Amino acid sequence: MNAITQMITQQLAGPAISKVAQRMGVSEATANTAVQLAVPLILAAMARNAQQPTAAEDLHQAINKDHDGSIFDNLSGYLSNPAAANGAGILGHIFGGQQPAIENNLAQVTGVDQGTAGGMMEMLAPLVMGAIGKTQRQEGLDSSGLANLLNDQQQQAQAAAPGMMGTLNSLLDQNKDGSAFDDLSRIAGNLFK
Repeated sequence: MNAITQMITQQLAGPAISKVAQRMGVSEATANTAVQLAVPLILAAMARNAQQPTAAEDLHQAINKDHDGSIFDNLSGYLSNPAAANGAGILGHIFGGQQPAIENNLAQVTGVDQGTAGGMMEMLAPLVMGAIGKTQRQEGLDSSGLANLLNDQQQQAQAAAPGMMGTLNSLLDQNKDGSAFDDLSRIAGNLFK
């Protein structure tokens, strides 16, 4: 598990994951699965986007401005009103037009409806940004350092779960090309191998 996913998983342990599950109307096990899948997916998309210097600089500035990691200082308050952090806007920047297909695939894999999958990703996106912001601040990263951090996180996730990350990366690539998903059950099955 990469450091960002681990940081978020640790923050969401115990009562916090219960709150997430209740808010989304799913079991704690489903909420945990969604976290384990959605966080690396968000990171992979961010890493891919940050390969472009202007996108890396934009992300660096957004993190400096709005995502210093303080979201974890009042996690319970955030989980009570996640819409206040504009997770939808974050996802729009990260995934663009790919977002509905990504949400649909997360829904297929976790067994929830697309609205729930989208809501879960909207809830997690500010946490991912906060974790990255905290790391960026602690390590004094510039936009190039941020791009390297995201790339390292993606590689760690790939090493820890090559099947899952390979499938997630192929989902991103398929979406980027605008092609349809012909075999969702095969893709969902590959995530858990």
